[in-house]
Amino acid sequence: MARTRGKKYRAAVEQIDKSKAYPVDEAVKLVQKLDTANFDDSIEAVIKLNVDTKQADQQLRGAVVLPNGTGKDQTVVVFAKGDKAKEAEAAGADVVGEDDLAQRIMDGWLDFDVAISTPDMMAQVGRLGRVLGPKGLMPNPKTGTVTMDVEKAVKDAKAGQVTYRTDRDGNIAVAIGKASFDADKLVENFKTVEDILVKNRPSSVKGTYIQNISVSSTFGPGVKVSPESF
Repeated sequence: MARTRGKKYRAAVEQIDKSKAYPVDEAVKLVQKLDTANFDDSIEAVIKLNVDTKQADQQLRGAVVLPNGTGKDQTVVVFAKGDKAKEAEAAGADVVGEDDLAQRIMDGWLDFDVAISTPDMMAQVGRLGRVLGPKGLMPNPKTGTVTMDVEKAVKDAKAGQVTYRTDRDGNIAVAIGKASFDADKLVENFKTVEDILVKNRPSSVKGTYIQNISVSSTFGPGVKVSPESF
């Protein structure tokens, strides 16, 4: 059954020129204008890449710290012991533990945004794959969340680090801030994401790399962004 959109959503759609790709600053301002949520909505960029995700070298995954943060307080847990546990606590981790933390998660606790682990704890963390994996919370070296430098990992997460990963169709969706942000801060965050994707373009990709971009609020319509630097 087709989804029925509300009047506010339909009115917002009517203000978008569907035949036009907007410069990113115009697109962001339009998304903010059309946001109808009665709370501080998230703004997201969706970027369609010309990649074949069946090829291992064309599967993009990583993390980047947004210069203006995400507007969300990140709850960070760290699997570590000894001096590394103390380091994590000093850096501002919300929960630090070993088997006790693993058991708490196995019992159903998932009230956190980022999980970090030292390499020596991955044997215990690996058992949580079926729980953390579907939630996108499994620590991974590619996103900097399996590391001995737990101080940096915690501080990056708290500072507004976001992870990105291509889905099977080559799309990457990344939150770039909140509707309440100044437009120029959202644009700066967007360009930071764009830059890291361009920098990590797989060498085997031929032709146009970035095929389509849109920005939207969580409950608002998407606005197409014109390619500017790729």
